[in-house]
Formats: sequence, C-alpha cells, structure tokens
Amino acid sequence: MSKSELRILGQDDTDAACCSPMVREPLDASDAADLARMFKALGDPVRLRLLSLIASHEGGEACVCDLTGPFDVSQPTISHHLKVLREAGLVGSERRANWVYYRVVPAALARLSSLLQIAPAPAKGGVRA
Repeated sequence: MSKSELRILGQDDTDAACCSPMVREPLDASDAADLARMFKALGDPVRLRLLSLIASHEGGEACVCDLTGPFDVSQPTISHHLKVLREAGLVGSERRANWVYYRVVPAALARLSSLLQIAPAPAKGGVRA
C-alpha cells in the first residue's frame, strides 16, 4: 500500500495499517467533521440503498434513470439524495448527454471502513497478534 493510499485511509505508515485510526489516536476536529458528514449521509435509508444500488450496478456506475424505479419517492427527491451523497464525497457523477451517471468513491468507503475496523485483540502475554 502506498503512502498516498494510507493517507486517504487516515493511516500514516505501514506499521499502523493494521489498526483503526481511532484506536491509534483521537480524531481531530476536521477529520471528525468530514467523517460525520459521510455517516450522516448514510443515516438515511434511501441514501444507503442508493449507494448500494450504485456500488452493485454492473460496471460500478449507474445512470440516474436506473435509480428512480426501486423507490416510492419522486425523481426530485432521488436527485436531492444523490446530491447529499455527492456533497458528502461518497459518490461522484458525470453528465453524458441527457443523463448523469453516478459511481461510488472507493477512497471514501475505504476511509469509513478503516475507521470502523476493530483493533486485533491482544494475544496472551499482552502482545498484539
């Protein structure tokens, strides 16, 4: 893993790559605000499902036209939820002709995932495995 990838994940060196950032040191205010915005965006069931639909769509991206059918909400409401996910840095978008295509931002999901990882349990004798 490169240093830039570790930086995205909130990790400074390869020795620390095994442990959650919160276990190594407390989050600073800026990181906490960024992460809270991402978690807040995922706190809505429609947005969580949208992210899942986008991530699981063939090719890793989905046209907005493919995202409105599974929900019992209006197209403007779907657009609002996609805007929240985009502003939180969880999805990116690209306009192609009349349609907008959305894709998950892997670095954002990796950052959330690394934050939630549980540190390995100490082995017998107090030494981490």
